[in-house]
Amino acid sequence: MELTWHYAGPAILLRHFLRQAGFSRAQIKHLKYHGGAILVDRRARHTNFLVQPGSEILVRLAPEVPADTVVPQAGPVAVAYEDRDYLVVNKPAGVASIPDAAKGDNSMANWVKAYLQATHAESTAIHVITRLDRDTSGLMLFAKHSLAHSRMDAQLHSPRLQKTYLAVAANPTPLPPHGWIVLPIARSREFYMRRAIVLGGKRSVTEYWRQSATATALLARVRLHTGRTHQIRVHFAAVGHPLYGDDLYGGPTGCPRQALHCAELKFWQPFTEQWVTVTAPLPVDLQTLVDHLGLTQTAASRD
Repeated sequence: MELTWHYAGPAILLRHFLRQAGFSRAQIKHLKYHGGAILVDRRARHTNFLVQPGSEILVRLAPEVPADTVVPQAGPVAVAYEDRDYLVVNKPAGVASIPDAAKGDNSMANWVKAYLQATHAESTAIHVITRLDRDTSGLMLFAKHSLAHSRMDAQLHSPRLQKTYLAVAANPTPLPPHGWIVLPIARSREFYMRRAIVLGGKRSVTEYWRQSATATALLARVRLHTGRTHQIRVHFAAVGHPLYGDDLYGGPTGCPRQALHCAELKFWQPFTEQWVTVTAPLPVDLQTLVDHLGLTQTAASRD
């Protein structure tokens, strides 16, 4: 894969430009010694070369060696967005994000690797940017090469990468139309899979907008500002509004899994320098639950 820049800044050492472009020192070393190339104005250059304003810089990425730990396995990959650098898929509930030693290779990572092979992608190495719990549905973001991965990692939990969920929760007391839940989260001492609000835990920030509510249930649009395990589930349970179907955190019955769906990904594409917004409607099981509870989904406000 080749990446090109037209440099317009002041004179700069090539290695400094590459670092500013998002290459780590290890990636630069990999370029130099494992089949990549770095050209300035069509001539191969060492990284101590002084790049002048107006120069064209071309980087030919070194071939990636896919990890054997992710075995390609055919599965239904619902592509929501794809370009040269990134792939967004709509994960169904009941499928893990990555392979699990105890539960095998039937994960989105395995399915995506098979998809990349079938579509003759330049690299079939798996770069997972955003994960979802096994029983949470919705959008997952993959990078298609290592530089795309590191560039997007730098945007995690910043305004340049926004994950928005739809959640159906119990509503024993009125929830304000908009609010923030800022409570520290840590692993529960009672059960290793459970998380809890713990003094001294990791700072965790959840923002929500109430879309619809009845006397017993509510539909909320939720945005994560930090990325803790089970964050939405823990936070909503902690303020008295556990998610439907979430038996781990005391949610009401009525849904065979936690009623949580990643409905929107908005991210800054660092190579094209454009915003990308990808959406995924509620799956059938959650739409059925919303209808049964008498909730209505309103158009999301743009903040």
